[in-house]
Amino acid sequence: MSLRLHNTLTRSLEEFVPLRAGKVGMYVCGMTIYDLCHMGHLRMMMAFDVIVRWLRASGYDVTYVRNITDIEDKIIKRAVERNITIRALTDEMIAAMHADLGAVGVLRPTHEPRATEYVSQMVGLIDKLRDKGLAYQAGNGDVNFAVRKLPGYGKLSGKSIDELRAGERVAVLEDKQDPLDFVMWKSAKPSEPDDAKYPSHYGAGRPGWHIECSA
Repeated sequence: MSLRLHNTLTRSLEEFVPLRAGKVGMYVCGMTIYDLCHMGHLRMMMAFDVIVRWLRASGYDVTYVRNITDIEDKIIKRAVERNITIRALTDEMIAAMHADLGAVGVLRPTHEPRATEYVSQMVGLIDKLRDKGLAYQAGNGDVNFAVRKLPGYGKLSGKSIDELRAGERVAVLEDKQDPLDFVMWKSAKPSEPDDAKYPSHYGAGRPGWHIECSA
């Protein structure tokens, strides 16, 4: 029995064929761990767990990577509210996530990288995008992706740029060249704790979650 998946680029159901015979690399965007997981998270985890189990049962050598976002506005806010370090909060929530997923039988991924372990790689990717004219540093210190400068942006979602609406998830910032642009490096604020700030040649700050999975 073959595995067929919906290809969001071609908008069609296609038979799965690995890039390398007998091997599968699978990457899944994981949790932002500022709180306990909920049922919606479990649904996502179980969906990919089924795929991994099917692939392995079918004889594929599967490398399953699921990241952890361990630096983000909500994480910083929650750590400050509880008067604990960001690392203490994220360690606690990762342990709780593992316990909950283990209780329902969801397998651990092959690799579970933390975003904070790859900040230098994210900065390097931002540099490449800037060098291609696809990113710029705003007056407030943030480095943003210039959406309209990328030909074909939106082809995976099936939406044209004009159909996209800015400000539905986050407030539109005046420092952006275009309301649709999104932040890849967030400049540190004086009020934020020191463990929320990472050094870079763009100034102290932290990665925006858009760049994490890409890096």
